[in-house]
Amino acid sequence: MDPRLDRDTSNCSIARTLQVVGEKWTILILREVWYGSSRFSEFERVLGCPRNLLAARLRMLVEEGILATETYKEPGSRSRPKYVITSKGMDLLPAVMGLLQWGDRYRADPEGPAVLARHRECGAHVDVQIRCEQGHPVEAKDIESVPGPAFRVRSPE
Repeated sequence: MDPRLDRDTSNCSIARTLQVVGEKWTILILREVWYGSSRFSEFERVLGCPRNLLAARLRMLVEEGILATETYKEPGSRSRPKYVITSKGMDLLPAVMGLLQWGDRYRADPEGPAVLARHRECGAHVDVQIRCEQGHPVEAKDIESVPGPAFRVRSPE
C-alpha cells in the first residue's frame, strides 16, 4: 500500500485554503490591498468586479480574519468601512507574491511585468524563495512529504 495514494484528502490544508482564497476575485482583492487600496470604491474601480460579488468577497475575507474593517469619514459624508490587512492576511503574502513571480516569468506582456516588486529600503527586486527552518534554500526536488499528525488513510469503499 502506497500511503500517498491511499490517504484521506478530506483534511488537506491546500484544499481548505482554496475554499477561502481559491477564487480569482479574492486573490485580486488581496493584490490591491498590498498595492494600497482600502476602500470599496477603490476595489470596484480598479478590479471592475460586480458590486455584489465584491461585497461578498470582502465580507468573507473579514469573516475569515484576513482583512479587518476600520471606520473612516470624509467631510460631509457618512462613516464607511475601509479594509486593512491583518497578520493572518499578511501570512498569505508569499503565496500571492509567488503567483506574481510565476506570472512575471511565464505570463507577462512581451514588454515585461506591469508591476515590479522592490524592497522599499534598498530598491532590490523581491524574490519568493523556499527555505527550511534552518535557513537553507530548498528546491522542489529536495522536499520530502511525510505523514503529519492529522494523516489518515482513506476508508475502504
